[in-house]
Amino acid sequence: MPLTPTEDIVRSAVRGGVGVGAFNVVQLEHAEAIVAGAEAAGRPVILQISENTARYHGALEPIALATLAVARASSAPVAVHLDHAESPGLVHQAVELGFTSVMFDASKLPYDENVAATAEITAHCHARNVWVEAELGEVGGKDGAHAPGVRTDPAEARAFVAATAVDALAVAVGSSHAMLTRDAVLDFALITLLRDSVSVPLVLHGSSGVGDEGLTRAIAAGMTKVNVSTHLNKAFTRAARAYLDAHPETADPRKYLGPARDAVATAVAGLLAVLHGQRASGHAKTAAAVTAVGSRPSR
Repeated sequence: MPLTPTEDIVRSAVRGGVGVGAFNVVQLEHAEAIVAGAEAAGRPVILQISENTARYHGALEPIALATLAVARASSAPVAVHLDHAESPGLVHQAVELGFTSVMFDASKLPYDENVAATAEITAHCHARNVWVEAELGEVGGKDGAHAPGVRTDPAEARAFVAATAVDALAVAVGSSHAMLTRDAVLDFALITLLRDSVSVPLVLHGSSGVGDEGLTRAIAAGMTKVNVSTHLNKAFTRAARAYLDAHPETADPRKYLGPARDAVATAVAGLLAVLHGQRASGHAKTAAAVTAVGSRPSR
């Protein structure tokens, strides 16, 4: 089906009081797995490509075109989003390629400079019908940005949204990027204050470090878009490592990337269940979808 606008997916979630899963693509197998998980769960999903991932591939276009193709082939509603872009040029390129939304991250700049840079990006994107997420506060785990002790101020958030006209706001409420354990302690009272202070949906970054119960409570408190990357990468690497440990003679990368892809699809379906107020184990379709992904022949 055609790409679904990010705005449509997020606004529908706000109306329904549920969360939206936004999962990071590192390579083609991630995109395939995330879409398979969304189809298994029967839920919409957002595929995200970060500036770091574009840098890893040497450019945005190769991984972007592959991800866009996977998204368009899905039977589930799928949006494609540029994540944590600090370069205006990369934002412009993503818009030209057909991304349905971008996240412009100027949070390392002083407040006034963040506002000015973000407002300029928002004007550019809105003129092309592209949804914009921005960030205020620090979420931690990336070279000092988003330090766990930092929190987003509700009054400042209200002023920031008004000044920049952004469509969603990533806020610092206790999560941290790249956490390997799911024991982050969120400030649920602050989430509710922020929800009541701004007119746009809130975004939780660093959600890999938040357990299922914490995610459920965060959504109830006012979060909508929930970003996950490290949790999926852990599942991917664990499955690939297990296969290689059991089959050390393996040379064909499809033999171990297939199980890794399946593991991510299962994790995505489980997380989407949690974000929609269901038990992660409650999706009978998951196994069938994962089997379908994993059954593609290796030649």
